[in-house]
Amino acid sequence: MQATDTSGRAVYWGTGRRKCSVARVRLVPGNGTLTINGKDGNLYLQFNPAYLSLAKAPLETLGLENEYDILVKVEGGGLTGQADSIRLGVARALCELDPDNRKPLKIEGYLTRDPRAKERKSTVCGKLGRLLNTRNGNRRKKEEGRRKKEEGR
Repeated sequence: MQATDTSGRAVYWGTGRRKCSVARVRLVPGNGTLTINGKDGNLYLQFNPAYLSLAKAPLETLGLENEYDILVKVEGGGLTGQADSIRLGVARALCELDPDNRKPLKIEGYLTRDPRAKERKSTVCGKLGRLLNTRNGNRRKKEEGRRKKEEGR
C-alpha cells in the first residue's frame, strides 16, 4: 500500500512470513540502506552475506538496490526465517510500487511464500511410552523373563 511519510516521500508496504517470522517491510526512496528493528541490517543479520543478499535479492533483481531504503519490523523465529520473510515483504512492496515488477519477481520465486513450518509434536509416542511403563507392563515383562528362565532349566 502506498502512503507518504512526514517528509512527503512515497512509502510502499509489504508483509512477509516464513515459519514463525513476520516481517513488516517499508520501501522508502533513499540510498539502499537496510534497517531492521531500528538497527543497521548488517549488524542485525550478524554480517552474514547469505542473509544480507537474501533480504536485498528482489531489489537486485530489478536493479533498484541503491534507490530505495528498506525499513523492517520483524518478529518471531530465527535469522533464516526472518531473512526469508524480509525477502517476501520486499518483493510484495515492489509489486505495490509498480505492477510490472510482478513478472520478474515471480519468475525468480520471490513472491512465493514458503509453506514449510515446524511439525507439531505427536502425542502418540507419549501415550505409548506411558502404557509400556505402567505397573502391568513391567509385571508382564518380569513374568516373561521368569518363564524363559524356567524353560531353560
